[in-house]
Amino acid sequence: VQLQASGGGLVQAGGSLRLSCAASGRTFSSYTMGWFRQAPGEEREGVAYISNIDDYTSYADSVRGRFTISSDKAKNTVYLQMHSLESEDTATYYCAADDGHKPGTWGLIPIYDYWGQGTLVTVSS
Repeated sequence: VQLQASGGGLVQAGGSLRLSCAASGRTFSSYTMGWFRQAPGEEREGVAYISNIDDYTSYADSVRGRFTISSDKAKNTVYLQMHSLESEDTATYYCAADDGHKPGTWGLIPIYDYWGQGTLVTVSS
């Protein structure tokens, strides 16, 4: 089982990027998919989550209204569309998959069964 994150890069403040997370090795149609990020010297934090069962989404306050998470179940791929990027968004972004926990726990890193390798997003001011 593998999660492959991609789409990171260097962007100016105010710009946009779309991250992708392609899953292989099994279907994640019943999983919750999450995007997390970790800035240098900081703890990993949850950014956005989506249930592949009912498409329910949840966002961290810091990104709500700027980021959108979506899922293409046919492609086994999850996306994170990021707009109005700020220097504070600079981090390595990771995707993760969780089987069966409730929305109130989605921000908890230990519940996730699979993790991607991370893709670096750098926002220049």
